[in-house]
Amino acid sequence: MIIELENTNAGEIGQRILTARDRVGVPTGLVFTMIVVADQCDIEQVVAAATDAGREHPSRILVLRDEDGPTSLDAQLRVGGEVPGDIIELTFRGELTRHRDSVVLPLLLPDSPVIAWWPGAAPARPADDPIGRLAHRRITDAMGSADSIPTLIERAHNCGPGDIDLVWTRLTRWRGLLAAALDQYRSPVRQAAIQATPGNAAGVLLAAWLDSRLEIETRVADVVGSYGIMGVELATDAGRIRLNRTDGSMATFSAPDVPQRLVALPRRDLNVLLTEELRRLDDDAAYYATMATLAARWGGEDDEGLDR
Repeated sequence: MIIELENTNAGEIGQRILTARDRVGVPTGLVFTMIVVADQCDIEQVVAAATDAGREHPSRILVLRDEDGPTSLDAQLRVGGEVPGDIIELTFRGELTRHRDSVVLPLLLPDSPVIAWWPGAAPARPADDPIGRLAHRRITDAMGSADSIPTLIERAHNCGPGDIDLVWTRLTRWRGLLAAALDQYRSPVRQAAIQATPGNAAGVLLAAWLDSRLEIETRVADVVGSYGIMGVELATDAGRIRLNRTDGSMATFSAPDVPQRLVALPRRDLNVLLTEELRRLDDDAAYYATMATLAARWGGEDDEGLDR
């Protein structure tokens, strides 16, 4: 069921969504509210990702965007069918664009977590943003900005409890493979190097993670490629551990005294990344340690200073 409301308010939206849910028989046990700040984003892509991610945990999804025009609030309500819970798209105009939190607050599910997600541009300090203050968990994505590395460094300086960036989520498989390799080869790592395409924030964050875990300085070098992080090399007393991406789904792994082999290292789409983050709403100590390392070591440097 889709309901269009023009020049409406939070009270009418709340009443109409309750009526619609009763009519189509939507379960009442929604587990959280996700606020999606979708300014200057592809609304269809964002809604599709949020909907897909919400299938594991039926939820209320509030999609916010601003438009030019006289002060007004329009809403589109989606309930039932393929929607796992309910979706409320809110379009703010005029003076209301400055008070979105006042409209959103009455629409939050009571006694359940609130997640805020900025798929594109995000505030420098999400916890201090009016929408961010409503949320227990704040998800950003530096890859959604025009200049991802400075954006990620800025977020490292302003990182606080409840914050997470999807650049970190993109590194889950890389971190797992490297951690497993280092568990197998216990000799100290003397040097570490990452090869990544120019301007790739994931390569910089992976380097900061290696720095924080190994207490060494990891070199990040620009290389030609199409897949972001193209390779990692760790020099240990036992020999070199190498992980080199061959395409968008596989990589070669080599280490001392073992045959080279192919390992799965797929590039994951936005739906999968968001779903992973919604599975764990607790704070990630490794992420905070990595962001602190990024802020301490590279906070005052430009992109060229990373390649050394």
